[in-house]
Amino acid sequence: MNEDSKNYFENLANGEPIDQAVNEEAIPVSSLAKSANVHIAKTKKVDSELDFFDNDFTSEAEGQLTIDVYQTEAEIIIQSTIAGVSQDDLEIDITGESVSIKGKRERKDEVKDDDFFYQECYWGRFSRSVILPQEINPDKAKALLENGVLTLRLPKLEREKRKKLRIKVN
Repeated sequence: MNEDSKNYFENLANGEPIDQAVNEEAIPVSSLAKSANVHIAKTKKVDSELDFFDNDFTSEAEGQLTIDVYQTEAEIIIQSTIAGVSQDDLEIDITGESVSIKGKRERKDEVKDDDFFYQECYWGRFSRSVILPQEINPDKAKALLENGVLTLRLPKLEREKRKKLRIKVN
């Protein structure tokens, strides 16, 4: 193990801030942030966990969308709560092996920072990409946005698992 890797794991084990690839420090995440619908992917350096909620990260941060991925016999299904996002503000890219969801949620009202009692909702750009556990048919995929829940239905590609091989006699 090289010296950088060793220091990284030592700092992680000791609970010390760890320099990220973008030269920013990791911050502790409170239970409120863990329960939020989106996770901050890029943050400013803050002095304490309480400062995390006092700073405005929406101008430079991109949130990571939370998703559920499960399967039925014929489909892989991806669901995500994306309340407050119109279908015009969503972009979904599908290949046979992966899905990418990008979008933005915009605040309608201008609110001064001093006027907030709580500020837990995420506003701004978000994205999520996932590699699928099985190949799907992107041409037959369907997306539904209903009551703030995005549901992607991705039909599994059915390949014949068995093939009879005929023996040739010479």
